[in-house]
Amino acid sequence: MRAAFEIQTAADGKYVFDLKSANDRVILTSQAYESRESAREGIVSVRQNAPIEERYEERSGADGLRYFVLIAANRQVLGRSQMYSTREALRKGIASVRKNGPIAEIVDLSLHVRSAAGEGFGRS
Repeated sequence: MRAAFEIQTAADGKYVFDLKSANDRVILTSQAYESRESAREGIVSVRQNAPIEERYEERSGADGLRYFVLIAANRQVLGRSQMYSTREALRKGIASVRKNGPIAEIVDLSLHVRSAAGEGFGRS
């Protein structure tokens, strides 16, 4: 499997995407977008910013676990990582986004809709 951006429809009808590495692990999750097109524009921005080391901010949660965010030049958060227990693991996560972000394909799961219930597959 190759790295991929997976666009999904959330329960509230908004669109989100995950950047998954080749081993199918989520390495970055986007904010919610109002439209599918806006989510695709977010992916373009991740592709542009992912290779730039200065676009990553390391942060800590209240529980002491670490995570990072990828930010655009205008300081808008483009995506957030999972939580990491060590800085070394966090740095590996950043390296994976830097490597995979610019080349990942787009898989649009939001196009698959449950016809009976009228609900989209994706997040709740």
